[in-house]
Amino acid sequence: MEIWVYNQYTDQRDRVQADGGEINIGREDNNDVVLRSQFVSRHHARIVREGKSFFIESLGLNGTIVANDLVPAHQKRKLGFGDEIRIGEFVLYMMEPAARRIGTGERAESPRKRVIDLEQRMHAELLGLLNLRVTGQRSGADEQHVKLIKRHLAEIIEKHRGQIDAEMTEYLVGEYLWRCVVTELARRATGKLVYSYGFEDTDVVSPRHEDAVNRMVGDVISAFPLRLRPHTVKDDVAAVEKHWDEQLESLKNRISPELRDYIVRRMVSKEIEDVVLGYGPLQDLLEMPNVNEIMVVGKDRIYVEKDGVVQDTGRSFFTDEIVQSVIERIITPIGRRIDRSTPLVDARLPDGSRVNAIINPLSLSGPVLTIRKFARVPFTIDDLIEQGTMTENVANFLRACVVGRKNLMMSGGTSSGKTTTLNVLANFIPPEERIITIEESAELQLPQEHLVRLETRPANIEGRGAYSIRELVRNALRMRPDRIIVGEVRGPEALDMLQAMNTGHDGSLSTIHANNPVDTLMRIETMVLMAVEMPVRAIREQIVAALDLTVQIARFAGGQRRVTHVSEITGIDPDTGRAMTEDIFAMRSADERGRGEGNIRHTGYIPTFADELVGKGLLDVEVFT
Repeated sequence: MEIWVYNQYTDQRDRVQADGGEINIGREDNNDVVLRSQFVSRHHARIVREGKSFFIESLGLNGTIVANDLVPAHQKRKLGFGDEIRIGEFVLYMMEPAARRIGTGERAESPRKRVIDLEQRMHAELLGLLNLRVTGQRSGADEQHVKLIKRHLAEIIEKHRGQIDAEMTEYLVGEYLWRCVVTELARRATGKLVYSYGFEDTDVVSPRHEDAVNRMVGDVISAFPLRLRPHTVKDDVAAVEKHWDEQLESLKNRISPELRDYIVRRMVSKEIEDVVLGYGPLQDLLEMPNVNEIMVVGKDRIYVEKDGVVQDTGRSFFTDEIVQSVIERIITPIGRRIDRSTPLVDARLPDGSRVNAIINPLSLSGPVLTIRKFARVPFTIDDLIEQGTMTENVANFLRACVVGRKNLMMSGGTSSGKTTTLNVLANFIPPEERIITIEESAELQLPQEHLVRLETRPANIEGRGAYSIRELVRNALRMRPDRIIVGEVRGPEALDMLQAMNTGHDGSLSTIHANNPVDTLMRIETMVLMAVEMPVRAIREQIVAALDLTVQIARFAGGQRRVTHVSEITGIDPDTGRAMTEDIFAMRSADERGRGEGNIRHTGYIPTFADELVGKGLLDVEVFT
């Protein structure tokens, strides 16, 4: 056999003859396949034959990835001819000697990669027929324009249909059916698709073939005991995905050659249409309910976070220009821009999902896009309890604090669930109160009717017209607010937020990046000093007077998000002069994945305002048991 090696950094290609029963891969010269790189262990992996099957064993701590799955150290995974192996910057393929070469190079190409290359050529032809240079430079997505695109695209696919071999066909059929299953699960659970670009129904379809596909999708879904509710759809998708390979094998027997050809055309057409009209290879990822975050690094690397684990999707954009055009497609509707003079932007999708993009000259890895998806249906307090984020006692206590107009600060690290928790707690604000939310990118989804949503605005191309969170907080004070909610405090606006809390705007809520309750207060001190020079003692007195509680949230290694501390700000320490906190609830023991006997519990401390909440009938003392 041969091991085909491709260096992604240098574009160097090599073939290594390996006819033995064991093939060693690593950095040192005594390996059969030598990969000279600091990212490769001395003895990184080995391929062994057991009976008629081959297995790859990961030996080094740096990790070995096979078909986008990580093989942990000292574990094995079955390996087939042509499977993609990633070690450091190298891509390897175990090939039979008679394996055919693709194109003029010596590197083996996976079916997925060959499909992407073919679709890229088709897309280039389509742009030529439409007289466009880049996808985003279209005249407008009106119905006539879309019909023209689809007519040209159908002709191009017919022209290139003979270049789609059996392996590519199998890949396209599997991908199409899986995406149909996920889309149908999402539609049944939530009743709609969030990221539709509006022209999917104009596709030229065969009712007979569509019925056949729909029956297969329905049979797959009915084979599992699914709940199909908005907040269970992630679990439903995971349940089907776990047994998808077996389901796909059973479906293949029901696919006639004619139906297979139809599915291939539909899939190729859809992927190119997504590039022209939607968000390209991100289109389906945005619809997938079990994908929490999407991370694009240049045109060739698209990662997702699923169940707390980051995975390489294997998808890619055709060019960096298309990545940038998709970024522009996201940010233009909300009045943002990105170019060499403004290479960094924060934005949001229509459903509130958070978007960050950064391009050259700041990014040396090509355009980088990060999308943190929001739940299709906002979480409720019951969902957080069910997921183990907090206990029922903590939930009842925080509900009483919100209704009782206590000032709360949610703190935690990146992606710990601060905004989600803030959104859930803000739902407890009585409907008769006037709420003003202030955010850099509007994400909060509140049901109250008397709601005013404010969003910051960057400077225009002339450097004018910028409105910061601090200016919006100041303006909010003139808008007769009952509650002020600041999406995140990260700068001088901390001073204005404290002053608002100290001047009759009780019950305000916000979030902040901090590692623990003590760090939260220290960070607020630092932010206030960014706004004004004043004695630290005076700042601490303002903090103690303004804030009642901090709610600390942490994200564990397994992806579980939990409230770890609910603490009261109690006063100034006479010895150190620092603001003091007392934990009302705290998590004392949990493993690093957020599991075990780590439920948050009452510490024995009763907050100073407990009698007030009990007297108003908002709090039952049983929450402290």
